[in-house]
Amino acid sequence: MKTNRFNIACFAAALFAAGALLTLQSCKGPAEKAQADNTATSVSAPPVDIHTAVLTENLGALQQHIQAGTNLNEKDPFGGSSPLITAAVFGKTEMARTLIEAGADLNFINNDGSTPLHTAAFFCRPEIVRMLLDKGADKTIKNKYGATPYESVAGPFADVKDAYDMMGKMLSPMGLTLDYAYIEQTRPVIADMLK
Repeated sequence: MKTNRFNIACFAAALFAAGALLTLQSCKGPAEKAQADNTATSVSAPPVDIHTAVLTENLGALQQHIQAGTNLNEKDPFGGSSPLITAAVFGKTEMARTLIEAGADLNFINNDGSTPLHTAAFFCRPEIVRMLLDKGADKTIKNKYGATPYESVAGPFADVKDAYDMMGKMLSPMGLTLDYAYIEQTRPVIADMLK
């Protein structure tokens, strides 16, 4: 079933993103990161990497990354997710807005073939879904499992609850909280947005 394969893929991508965030923090020192991110501007990148800035809702650091010319589509080393996908996974609406306005790739494809729209839809982030659609995100892109963002939320919640269980358990230490009643109620709303 496409929906189940998509959900397993989302789980893997989210898990890789979480591991990547931890790895990014531990592998690069502030000086190395600032030097790598500073692309011919007078503003230096902050000591915190862009994925961590998004995850921790450090808007000042994100804005400094933008001013320093940091790659807004920097892939995490495991799942290949962008900072915008990180914002969608964890429901960081203001961070997503800032990235979108700064020109982040709306159709960025991670290692699973999922886009920010796939992720925002699956995790039931209607504000982020709306922003992406309003800015022209492509809702017809299929991930590597053949699912569009619509197909990721079109089926019954009961069919995908196990995937949410796994993701919730694995990513709760990173701050992910899943409200199942909200998700079950919101999936059809998001499906309608994506038709």
